[in-house]
Amino acid sequence: MTISYEKFNLKEVINASGRMTVLGVSKVSENVLAAQKFGGEHFFEMSELSIQTGSYLAELLKVEDAQIVSSASAGIAQSVSALIGQGSIYHAYHPYTDRISRREIIIPKGHNVDYGTPVEVMIAQGGGELVEAGYANMCTPEHIEMMITEETAAVLYIKSHHTVQKSMLSPAEAAEIAHKHQLPLIVDAAAEEDLFKYIEAGADLVIYSGAKAIEGPSAGMVVGKKEYIEWIRLQGKGIGRAMKIGKDNILGFTQAVEDYLKNGSESGDSMKDRLAPFITDLNNISNIDAKVVQDSAGRDIYRASIKVSGNKTAKEVIRELKTENPAIYTREYQANNGIIEFDIRSVNKEEMDKITVRLTEIMK
Repeated sequence: MTISYEKFNLKEVINASGRMTVLGVSKVSENVLAAQKFGGEHFFEMSELSIQTGSYLAELLKVEDAQIVSSASAGIAQSVSALIGQGSIYHAYHPYTDRISRREIIIPKGHNVDYGTPVEVMIAQGGGELVEAGYANMCTPEHIEMMITEETAAVLYIKSHHTVQKSMLSPAEAAEIAHKHQLPLIVDAAAEEDLFKYIEAGADLVIYSGAKAIEGPSAGMVVGKKEYIEWIRLQGKGIGRAMKIGKDNILGFTQAVEDYLKNGSESGDSMKDRLAPFITDLNNISNIDAKVVQDSAGRDIYRASIKVSGNKTAKEVIRELKTENPAIYTREYQANNGIIEFDIRSVNKEEMDKITVRLTEIMK
């Protein structure tokens, strides 16, 4: 059987946007594909598969326990539900019961962002009640503390380029204030590359996306305190049932984490080296001023940034890049300022040349 873009009448995509869910996130390696194939061809006691892969990952990551889930979003919802229910089977069967009133989840106001869906949707799906602390441009430990009540179940911290970066408390500061009041801290670190630092900073649960930095299949992972992870597993009898992950992706993701810890990801220096000729070519195009920029959240990720001038707006250029086949997707967050960014982590030299040719045509 032949699989192709043509079979399903699809356009090829050059992903210069980054590890984005709307484009299928990332590519997986032959190692990961082999693990998925083994999973697809065999049967398992699924509860035991969950426990044993979690134990294996926990040893690799030097944490008490880990649980593979279907996505980072599912990780947020199930973590919230777990910390509200605290191991109650009644709660697992009745996640929105009135018997439990301790449902408030405190989050810095600048962290309640839309990453494809609003963070507050995942909190609500887990049965939590959103409580915003601080302001859109500032949140201190004191802002968190003043919102804590007897109904507070947890503090949630979102580490992401989507969130407000300035004047925000650190994960360590969030952990300190949460623990001062005997509350757990959840850190959503979906796209982050460091699988150790947030536990080391004091987080009780940390959530990662499987298909972003780790470059695994569609999956997510929650790591942290053993009791809390067991409460998350219990959600499989409740809201987690609608978010279950298949055996093939459990094994594929486990292999991806192992490979990621062994090989790491592309370094910033390597990205800058690959970007250099691309930037030169882009600067030869009329009405384009190109340079290398670092990720706004401070990660070791470097991108090509172009400033569009002349008769075309950045939004028009973005739209035209997507129109032809292959469709070229970019980072659009600064289009209102006339700026387009190109993330090259999943882009090779041939694809960069195609981007240059297309931009040359568009800017004529």
